[in-house]
Amino acid sequence: MSTADYRTQIPPDISLADELSGEDVVEMANLTSQQTGVPGTIFISTAMGSHGPRVKYFVRPGRTQPGFSVSVANPPAVVANSLPARVFRQRSPQVIEWVSRNRDALLDFWNNGDTWAQPEVNNFIQRLQRI
Repeated sequence: MSTADYRTQIPPDISLADELSGEDVVEMANLTSQQTGVPGTIFISTAMGSHGPRVKYFVRPGRTQPGFSVSVANPPAVVANSLPARVFRQRSPQVIEWVSRNRDALLDFWNNGDTWAQPEVNNFIQRLQRI
């Protein structure tokens, strides 16, 4: 499938800077490949934006970096992508697998993490399963 095909089937991903611009309080973390088993960075957060629960994947972390978003659903699915087709094809199955393994914990964090103290957030992150 060509890059153009991917971009017509999946909407472009919104930059993290744009998503965070209207938020008051958001607990978030950039998880490394050592924590997830996925090369790159997976951004997790408590509820933000007008969309449902999701994580964002980046080759390199940063508010303006391109990436893709995966819904924290059953089953998880890519809901937006701004990465080249080659990178998308390599990483999206891995991120989907990681979200699938950690779905219940990620949903708990999305819905309740803004009430957790830092030790609870640290414990949550340490309990996430790697692929």
